[in-house]
Amino acid sequence: MTNIDAKAVASLRARTGVSMMQCKNALEEANGDEEMAIDILRTKGASAAAKKADREQTEGLVFTAESDGKAAMIRLDCETDFVARDDNFKNLGQSIADALLSGGEDNAKTVAAELLPAMVQKLGENISLGEVELKESAVAGVYVHSNGKIGVIVGLSAGTPEIARDVAMHAAAMNPLYVTPAEVSEDDVKREKAIWEEQLAKEGKPAEIMEKIMMGKEKKFREDNALISQEFVKEPGTTVEKFLGEATVTAYARLAV
Repeated sequence: MTNIDAKAVASLRARTGVSMMQCKNALEEANGDEEMAIDILRTKGASAAAKKADREQTEGLVFTAESDGKAAMIRLDCETDFVARDDNFKNLGQSIADALLSGGEDNAKTVAAELLPAMVQKLGENISLGEVELKESAVAGVYVHSNGKIGVIVGLSAGTPEIARDVAMHAAAMNPLYVTPAEVSEDDVKREKAIWEEQLAKEGKPAEIMEKIMMGKEKKFREDNALISQEFVKEPGTTVEKFLGEATVTAYARLAV
């Protein structure tokens, strides 16, 4: 028989609202396979919540917490915007974000496992903890968009939380995938190059100038997708790097629903 640990039981309970013992028994029967365990619970009619576990979660909110250079951010997923606007849902999300800040990822998951089953039953939807981010820097700033669906953490080597928050707000709007141009994925560049080559070939560009054009396109692509080289939204004509002066970005995370 597969040895089922407490984390696996807590995860299944958070998804289904079924008792710990029922979850443990289902996981043992499924040899630890969580999806199979859900099917077993459905077959046994253990709980209506088990039926909710596979329902798509396309809504939710981002929650943050911060203190003295440390910033936490989580995404709490649900099925409908109606539930996402519910105060019970919001209070739950904030509780998990606070737990992440105070005790780390394991603490956040423990709190989620304890509180989620009752909330699933109360609100009647599949609710689950999505991505979690915990960053620590000399200076940290967080920003959550007014709709609650985009959140950003930015850590800096120096400066103020207000400056970090301004950069986080920029990232919420511009969605940079990387911090610096050098970090841009080679796979991403390769994919774009294939498109550029096809476009240039159709335009009939001479082979001797195609290489220079490709180099220019790659440089711009890297800059457009990197936080520090983007044009800062609050100061057009100035890059984020220039806005920061001597400070550097030491941490970056962006979550979106």
